[in-house]
Amino acid sequence: MSLRKIIHIDCDCFYAAIEMRDDPRLAGRPMAVGGSPDRRGVIATCNYEARAYGVRSAMSSRHALKLCPDLEIVKPRFEAYREASREIHAIFRDYTELIEPLSLDEAYLDVSESQWYAGSATRIAEDIRRRVARTLHITVSAGVAPNKFLAKIASDWRKPNGIFVITPEQVEAFVAALPVAKLHGVGKVTADKLNRLGIDTCLDLREWSRLALAREFGSFGERLWGLARGIDERAVHNDSRRQSVSVENTYDNDLPDLASCLERLPELLESLNERIARMDSSYRPDKPFVKVKFHDFSQTTMEQAGAGRDLESYRQLLRQAFARGGKPVRLLGVGVRLRDLRGAHEQLELFPGN
Repeated sequence: MSLRKIIHIDCDCFYAAIEMRDDPRLAGRPMAVGGSPDRRGVIATCNYEARAYGVRSAMSSRHALKLCPDLEIVKPRFEAYREASREIHAIFRDYTELIEPLSLDEAYLDVSESQWYAGSATRIAEDIRRRVARTLHITVSAGVAPNKFLAKIASDWRKPNGIFVITPEQVEAFVAALPVAKLHGVGKVTADKLNRLGIDTCLDLREWSRLALAREFGSFGERLWGLARGIDERAVHNDSRRQSVSVENTYDNDLPDLASCLERLPELLESLNERIARMDSSYRPDKPFVKVKFHDFSQTTMEQAGAGRDLESYRQLLRQAFARGGKPVRLLGVGVRLRDLRGAHEQLELFPGN
């Protein structure tokens, strides 16, 4: 493959940064964006002052306050975050059309063919960081590397408000010293297994053959073999299409039984249908599904091809999902998988004679 130049941009504590920008009173003190501790809320993100106390995203707001009694928790303003994300992406498009968003606050950019700064990915990343700071008054971190795997690691290397570059010549040495826990797709369970096998770094991992890794880790073993050598040929996809649309609700008090869950379905379906109505015509609703999270945080999803999207169909799915746990429920969700009509249309055009 020809040499690629990939940039990974990651906003620093994005939601919290927007809140501190819009309310300077919050700056310099521990704060977080999330739900109310009295309503079983969860922390979405927090600033670095709060992180010093051990507060983290996905932590319950109640536990976060125990760690940091002075923590100020503000309600999320998703429209403000979406607007900031749109402004950031408008800046990205000045440099390349090959942009793959991962969320509102991070994205990959392929600038291999960009003519800006004589094709220097490092200078492009630096300019993006300057423009975001000047225009939106928040900071972003950037990683520059020959592939997505390394660019994402690099963006985290000098957070917050930093940039880290891995040149093609530096890849082998950089990856050799990399802890295996940093590899894309390696979670705690896999990392623990690797460590038990005496594999702590990618240099250790390189001592294992593809076959041996496949025996231990199945199909993921092939991926591990490549990552240990800095190989990642995934392309930057600039057209991420939605796979589903859904709504869900976490209840202040657990729903004790199936009957109480069924009572909540109509309001959830009403919200779901409102979201479906706002979608563009390039999608068609397909398989319905329900999501149930029980009081012990175990969860299950039930879907069925060919089922309708009427209330009774969702009732049947909910009955089956609830039966898998049979315990009080803290969260209910309903949704529908989507069929991408635009892709179907393009396929038909490829075979006009059929």
